[in-house]
Amino acid sequence: QVQLVESGGGLVQPGGSLKLSCAASRSGFTISTMGWYRQAPGKQRELVATINPGNITNYANSVKGRFTISRDNAKSTLYLQMNSLKPEDTAVYYCKQTLVTTDYWGQGTQVTVSS
Repeated sequence: QVQLVESGGGLVQPGGSLKLSCAASRSGFTISTMGWYRQAPGKQRELVATINPGNITNYANSVKGRFTISRDNAKSTLYLQMNSLKPEDTAVYYCKQTLVTTDYWGQGTQVTVSS
C-alpha cells in the first residue's frame, strides 16, 4: 500500500509563498508520475501540476509562472513551490502518485491565502 503524506500548508497573505512537500513511503517513486491537485470549497478537484519520471512538467494555466513542481527521487519526496499566491489559490492541496495504472492519493493539506 502506497502512503503519501503532504505537509507545508498554512495561512499566508496574498503575494506570499509556501512550499508543499509530499513524502511517499513505498518503492516505485522513481517510475511514478507525480502530481499536485487542489479542491476549493464547492468546486471539483483540479490539476495543479504534474511531473513524470523524466522530470517533464505540466502546469495548469492558472499557476504557470508562479508555481514550480519538483521531485527528489533519493528522498521519495515531491514538492510544490508556490509564489505570488492569490486568494483564489485557497484550497486543499492533494498529492497523487500514479504507479503503472494505479492512482494513490494523500490526505491533503490546507492552503489559505488571505489578508
